[in-house]
Amino acid sequence: MALADSGRAIGAVTLLLQDHLIRRGFDVAIGKPEEATASNSTAKLNLFLYETAFDASLRNQPLQEGRPPPLWLVLKYLLTAFDDDENSDTASAHELLGRGMAALHELNYLRLDPLVDASVRKALEHNPEPLKLTFDESTVDLLSKIMQGAEERYRLSVAFQMRPIMIVPGTLPTSSLLVGVDYTTSPSSVIGRDGVQLTAIPSLGTRLVSAEPTAFEAGAALLLAGDDLQGSTLEVLLGDVPLQIVERHPARLRLVAEGSPGTPIASGTTLSAGELPLIARRRLNGGRVRLSNLLAVQLLPRLGLLNWAVNDLVLVGQLLGKSTDDVLVLLQRTSDGSTAWLFDTFTHAADQQTLTIAGAKTTAPAGSYRVVLYVNGQQARNSPAVTVP
Repeated sequence: MALADSGRAIGAVTLLLQDHLIRRGFDVAIGKPEEATASNSTAKLNLFLYETAFDASLRNQPLQEGRPPPLWLVLKYLLTAFDDDENSDTASAHELLGRGMAALHELNYLRLDPLVDASVRKALEHNPEPLKLTFDESTVDLLSKIMQGAEERYRLSVAFQMRPIMIVPGTLPTSSLLVGVDYTTSPSSVIGRDGVQLTAIPSLGTRLVSAEPTAFEAGAALLLAGDDLQGSTLEVLLGDVPLQIVERHPARLRLVAEGSPGTPIASGTTLSAGELPLIARRRLNGGRVRLSNLLAVQLLPRLGLLNWAVNDLVLVGQLLGKSTDDVLVLLQRTSDGSTAWLFDTFTHAADQQTLTIAGAKTTAPAGSYRVVLYVNGQQARNSPAVTVP
């Protein structure tokens, strides 16, 4: 189907949400909450699209090189529940609202399936990724601004958003003729390199292309690929820490993210685990430097031993997080892999080599678990077993 069908994407998303809720046994109306009371006299959920916004993270992202970017939208909705008497502030309405939230949370990624109406499918099938549903804060200020007016009343509602919604403009795509073909002859003839004209310009500096691996622990060996990587004046930094270069070539470097005790990364005093910038820096005359582009890489925490100190669980490793880091520890049952407990309050060590969970033995339920550690969104590769008596 033509990409022009994406012009109906806003309405199609609303219909898709309604369809998925109806399949889960709900009666669903669409429109302003006050108007939903007039649709019928049965308990229902109401979907109200109250705001559209442009997705800033995709604003200039084209579908293909050389084509204008589409419009990338975020749609913001309110979900309101009504009981059989058209009230939204009763226990029955609140119960229905909770069930509706659970149904939306279950959807999470809203995909097209064979049961979706054909017109909805045509409008959304070219979206490059599944539609993501996330809940927003539905504060009193937000609801009061939306539900203002002489004939409207404040109704408890839940806010959520859908993204990214793609609408493709109607402009024709750009194109170009092939290089190395003479189109002035009939028929066209292939002239190969005779049709290629290149103008050489000096290098504008180092350009980084890739790093392997992109996720690594302290002490790991890295292969960095790019352009103009030669020369003894070039150094590579992870965050603000220089890495050891063990092999140099014009198009690649072999590096080591120092992990020995006392080295800058392993010491735990310079960097924390998380997503960090990798950059090449060439020193010039006069104290000046020339920087490359940035590559994003993930420095992982390393989880080793687990020790009990009376009722406290002590995690031992490297880069286990500082007090200013976002650290989570999950206990996952070894029997079925489900999460039984979450800890987010710890006693941190200055060198990030220990992480203490106070009172873990008396807080978590008894059982056998795998300990899963996240530091700034990065998961430790090792998940050792622990038994809570």
